[in-house]
Amino acid sequence: MKKGLFLGLMLAMSTMGMAQTPAVQKIIKEGTENNQVMHHLDILTNRFGGRLLGSDAFENVQVWMQREFKKWGVNSWTENCGEMPFGFNRGPWSGHVIGGDVNFTELNFVTPSFTSGTHGIQRGKVLMEPQNEDQLKKMKNALKGAWVLVGGSSTGFPIGHSKAIDEQRAAVKKANAEIDARNQAKRAEARAKGIRNVELEPYQEFGGLYYDEMVAAGVLGFIQAAPLPLKCLYDRPLINEKIVTDFDDLPTVPDIKLDEGQYKEIKRMVQQYKDFELEFDIRNFWKVGPIPYSNVIAEIKGTEFPDEYVIVSGHLDAYDAGTGAVDCGVGIGTLMEVARLLSMTGEKPKRTIRFMAFAGEEFGIWGADAYCRMHPDEMDKISNVFHRDMGIEPPTSLRVHKEMYDDFVKICKDVPVSEEYPFTVEQIAPQPKRTALGGSDNSAFGMRGVPIYEFSCSDCRGINFNYGSTMHTNRDTYDKHDKGYAERSALVTAIVAWNTANLDHMLNRKGMYPSK
Repeated sequence: MKKGLFLGLMLAMSTMGMAQTPAVQKIIKEGTENNQVMHHLDILTNRFGGRLLGSDAFENVQVWMQREFKKWGVNSWTENCGEMPFGFNRGPWSGHVIGGDVNFTELNFVTPSFTSGTHGIQRGKVLMEPQNEDQLKKMKNALKGAWVLVGGSSTGFPIGHSKAIDEQRAAVKKANAEIDARNQAKRAEARAKGIRNVELEPYQEFGGLYYDEMVAAGVLGFIQAAPLPLKCLYDRPLINEKIVTDFDDLPTVPDIKLDEGQYKEIKRMVQQYKDFELEFDIRNFWKVGPIPYSNVIAEIKGTEFPDEYVIVSGHLDAYDAGTGAVDCGVGIGTLMEVARLLSMTGEKPKRTIRFMAFAGEEFGIWGADAYCRMHPDEMDKISNVFHRDMGIEPPTSLRVHKEMYDDFVKICKDVPVSEEYPFTVEQIAPQPKRTALGGSDNSAFGMRGVPIYEFSCSDCRGINFNYGSTMHTNRDTYDKHDKGYAERSALVTAIVAWNTANLDHMLNRKGMYPSK
């Protein structure tokens, strides 16, 4: 018998005959017979879509969440925690090959957030980017009205235009000039010796090496190869480093990340001098900043320990090439259904259960870190942060240090266990205290000594879900969810959060970190 299943059976056996409270019975009944998590996910991802920080969708979904909390009798509010230099909304996009000899016409591509769209439908020839000064001079006039294929492979970020990137460009230009000089010397030597073929040193590649010069020459935009699935991030220097502060100085040419298979074929046609053009229609829209952003917070107030907290959380912002269904619809959908299930009991917990939808996780854990900085006195009063992110699989275990183990066995005794959906509580050795932000929002709390024990999840029914194939890509959509997994996640989280809030004491932090 497998260890996990054995522990799950032991947990189930250890709780036989132990009566569930009426509140837990209601949670299980409602969570089993009328679970609404897929409804929340549908609205979140299909009515609002990708919730990029600084977008209308992000702001609109906050209004909707508070509307839902109010319907359930759960108090909620927003708490401002920062501002974006600019806002961004994404509309539809399309691209096509006109002519040539490829077996496709529709282009598969994305553009990073906070990059330029087209001026309506724009059609033009295609050129390879220049690699040295001589090539740039030769093709300067041809660049006007052309799409330019740039080197390198996309990581989801746009072609860089920060001071640091410009310094790298300058170094590559200098190196290529030196390579050019050596190659000219090789050619001269070969001619003098009557040698017809000479092996030349290749240039160093740098995608968009002459970016500013090409923009000044009037290119339509840049196209870079991108591996599948298409990862789509944002203009990091523009937002995080605020390298542009004037609305009039925003990027003006599209930055296209094209399916690498299609890119290869288009590059071949350019090199073979085929007669073809590309056309793109990209609706990327900007908002004048600054754009304030907020965390959404709701709570069910505790009756005996109202100033002690159990937190259920996820991050509300999501990249917008997809609809943010997995990253982090899993956290927000679960959070919403947990709030609804607990409100349906008609009872109040001993300590406050707080629901927190954080802003700006994708930009650097901004919302969660701001909350911790703004509420330092609460950090010692939080029993645990149950944060959900990183995939659709349901909880199958909680792994905690020794001093919390007995409490968590008691907390988790009401979790229904089956062969299909196992659940165990296991002991682990003390883990080092977090020293930096990273991973997800709960890291901001972990840095401050708050317990952040999160569920271990697994693909227990074997549906072959792959988080890496959806995260930050255009595939992050509602259809990637599994109804059974989503409902199970909400039910388990609701039971565990409720029972944690109803312990007679806060969870014991002693022994949480290795002794020095």
